[in-house]
Amino acid sequence: MWCVGDFLERLKQRKLVQWAVAYAAGAWVLLQGLSLLAETYGWPPLVMQIAVAIALIGFLVTLILAWYHGERGEQRLTRNELLLLTVLMILGGSLLWHMAHAPQPVQTPAVPMPAALAPIPTVEKDPSIAVLPLVNMSDDKTNEYFSDGISEELLNLLAKVPKLRVIARTSSFAFKGKEVDIQDIARKLNVAAILEGSVRKSGNTVRITVQLIRASDNSHLWSENYDRTLDDIFKVQDEIAATVVAKLKISLLGAAPTVRPVDARAYPLILQAKFFSDQQSTASRAQAVTLYQQALAIAPGEPRAWTGLVKVYINQGGYGDRPAAEAYGLARQAAQQALASDPDNAVAHSFLGRIASDVDGDLVVAAQQIQQALALDPSDPQVLNNAGVFLAGLGRLDQSTALDQYLVAHDPANPLGYNNLGSTYYLAGRWDQAIASLRMALALSPGFSSAHETLGLALLFKGDTAGALLEMQAEADESIRLEGLVPVLHALGRKPESDAALATLIAKYGKDQAFFIATALAYRGEADRAFEWLDKASANHDPYLSTITIEPMLAKLHSDPRWLPLLRKLGKAPEQLAKIEFKLTLPQ
Repeated sequence: MWCVGDFLERLKQRKLVQWAVAYAAGAWVLLQGLSLLAETYGWPPLVMQIAVAIALIGFLVTLILAWYHGERGEQRLTRNELLLLTVLMILGGSLLWHMAHAPQPVQTPAVPMPAALAPIPTVEKDPSIAVLPLVNMSDDKTNEYFSDGISEELLNLLAKVPKLRVIARTSSFAFKGKEVDIQDIARKLNVAAILEGSVRKSGNTVRITVQLIRASDNSHLWSENYDRTLDDIFKVQDEIAATVVAKLKISLLGAAPTVRPVDARAYPLILQAKFFSDQQSTASRAQAVTLYQQALAIAPGEPRAWTGLVKVYINQGGYGDRPAAEAYGLARQAAQQALASDPDNAVAHSFLGRIASDVDGDLVVAAQQIQQALALDPSDPQVLNNAGVFLAGLGRLDQSTALDQYLVAHDPANPLGYNNLGSTYYLAGRWDQAIASLRMALALSPGFSSAHETLGLALLFKGDTAGALLEMQAEADESIRLEGLVPVLHALGRKPESDAALATLIAKYGKDQAFFIATALAYRGEADRAFEWLDKASANHDPYLSTITIEPMLAKLHSDPRWLPLLRKLGKAPEQLAKIEFKLTLPQ
């Protein structure tokens, strides 16, 4: 008769417990080693899951073999059994190696672009459109600036239509010169309709061909040819916009928006200047200034030329083409000239707000100017961008982030949008989101200025100093690269190299980069020198002082008794910022 005592005696005879304990100990050591390797080399979780499953199966096999050999009075494996176990180990090891080295999906930030097979919006449920760059069909290929300019003019005009969602220029122009299916474009930009066509310019005569396509089924909603002179070009734009609104069946509460006419002699110069301004190089910015000035010589009161100059001057100051004080002074004069001719020019108001905030330190005037700009044109990308920068300077990072997210959603292929969003995340201390957004900016534009440095700083604060160093070394702009290398080399314990980078930064760029020199010194714990350079930045009206209250690099100064008095001097103490009245309502 079977009893528990007999069973335990048999277990003892077959040494089953000893086999089980020995196997468990060996398996535990093996799994610990695999866990260490998986963590070190970033293996996927599936590797450990398979290893545990094999270990459990092996445990059962071990118990069976122990019982079997115990019954035979043997405790050694036969040659065939050893061969079988060896084959199983090789197969298991091969499976583990394959899983560990299998390509893993790249982790990319969530972006508003839909998946390749996502449904295309319908015109009825989501009136939305992308204006593709009109093809230059002129005999003179240098007239491309004109076809691009007309495309952008149409885009900007349609963007003023309430209830119509229009994808911004950079994303629409990302498909320029590419053979891409209309439905693929619609999916990537998440729009229901596409406007495309061509422009042929010969002297004072222009032929514009346009067609409006329903993306869901590639059907043509409308097409038309226009043969006009430059004097009539603005009427053509108005007619196209009105027809698009009608074909998309958008109900307007008032009249459709129209273009403000420009002197026909100055208009091509303005379009050409805009073309060069968008190329964002030192030479192209200088050429843009010359062309805008030529247009103003023909039409001295033309607000488009003046606002174009404002943007170019500010970019020249930001990129070091001109001293910052000179650049902002010229920008202020140009914005005031634009408003003298067009008091309702939203872009000019928003830039005056930026100047009041970043240069004058007058946050009350800045809020008034940008608020007025938003009231005049709440959908203009430049107005919204200036509002976002202003909100960040007030420390209202949640609102600034929401605005940046809106701009990215409406211009999903624009690296500037992702860079700005990543920078706001960085200022808010949201390192992972900053890293994801900045990597997207660099994926869209590998050489995007300052993105590598901001990404490097986010990695530095996250604790990845090796990754931070790689990003700083990849930054093309020398002054920006040096600004980032100083704190990263310090964090790596490479003080002589950090000192050398700091010395070079001061010697070559000390006049215009006082704020960033202060941030590097603050990170290194040199408070006295940091405050000296902040005082220099204040004396120079350094525009980057707008972020002083939220810059993570300055965190070590917050407990210093000199910190609050400095903020009060700049008008940026918490109680001062709280008094600034500014409301933002994102456009629908």
